[in-house]
Amino acid sequence: MSSPAIEISGLSVTLDHTAVLRDIDLTVGRGTFLGLIGPNGGGKTTLLRCILGLVKPDGGKVTVLGHPAARIRPKGVIGYVPQDPIANLDFPVSVYDVVMMGRYSRIGPFQRAKEADVSTVTRVLEHVGMAHLKARPIGHLSGGQQQRVFLARALAPEPQILLLDEPFTGVDARAQTEFYRLLAALKAELDLTIVLVSHDIGVIPYHTEEIACVNQTLHLHGNPREVLTSDSLRQAYGCEVELLVHGKIPHRVVEEHDD
Repeated sequence: MSSPAIEISGLSVTLDHTAVLRDIDLTVGRGTFLGLIGPNGGGKTTLLRCILGLVKPDGGKVTVLGHPAARIRPKGVIGYVPQDPIANLDFPVSVYDVVMMGRYSRIGPFQRAKEADVSTVTRVLEHVGMAHLKARPIGHLSGGQQQRVFLARALAPEPQILLLDEPFTGVDARAQTEFYRLLAALKAELDLTIVLVSHDIGVIPYHTEEIACVNQTLHLHGNPREVLTSDSLRQAYGCEVELLVHGKIPHRVVEEHDD
């Protein structure tokens, strides 16, 4: 029997003398699309960085495909779309060059791209529908187009796991829907395991197979219907939430409240 894509046990992280994560236990099966929700500052990004092997935990362990996270990261088996993929979008770099950056973990330091690398970059650009704009400067694209390019960069090392941290900043609702559809198609075609962080608990249940709610600790993990109808969601967000029924899946909306 193969190991899970991601297995986290007893994970605790302290940053700047502040407890960010406490005693997290979470298993993500291979081929799963997991939505990671929770309030701002709840530790979701830190959790992704632990999976990437970028943050060393104070306690517990993280294994990826059966190996310690810190060992598997350089092998390029995880694709990552961070919150701020490029700090300066005015930098004169083309779509093609941005995606080729994602091959560096495979190419190795001080090595030149080979024909296979060029073919892979071309292929992933076709996957995300951006091959026709490969010569366009990244700063000249719309928010939705840029996000597709950053997704292609994450796919360039041909990963088995894809992590996305709030990928919809600056992206309109229509582009978000199209992006979710693209992720579903890529998951099936490339046999990916996907973990997507989002604050939009009214939309993410319609596009994911499982939801985990993190606010320092893991409050809930299960299918969307179980999670979003649980009274524990209020405790996780630290405020009242209102249950709405919309379509087949009831979902929660965080109410406005005084700080």
